[in-house]
Amino acid sequence: METCNEDAFHPERSPYGTERCYNALRLAHTLLKKNAGAEVAVFLMADAVVAARKGQKTPEGYYNMERMLKRVIVGKGAVLLCGTCMDARGMTDDDVMDGAKRGTMDALADATMAADKVLVF
Repeated sequence: METCNEDAFHPERSPYGTERCYNALRLAHTLLKKNAGAEVAVFLMADAVVAARKGQKTPEGYYNMERMLKRVIVGKGAVLLCGTCMDARGMTDDDVMDGAKRGTMDALADATMAADKVLVF
């Protein structure tokens, strides 16, 4: 079975209203675990940029997007946020968790062109 070396994920939905971000990150974690050489880029767009807000406090036993994104970063993945989407939601670079970065359409285009697969959640 051929393994994919680069995957790009583009969650666009709210991090806590649906489970789309949750499921995208679960798959990203699994790909990083199954293929040590995998390169995973997560580009958060629209309401999904809130998933990378630092200092999230969720109820005990409930998933936490900040912790899930941290696992992607620790696994050598990249987490980028749409800068225009951040601005529209009143988010600044200071609001973003460590390891995640403000991105641009150029960065999204580069990640998309470099990816073997692009998954939109």
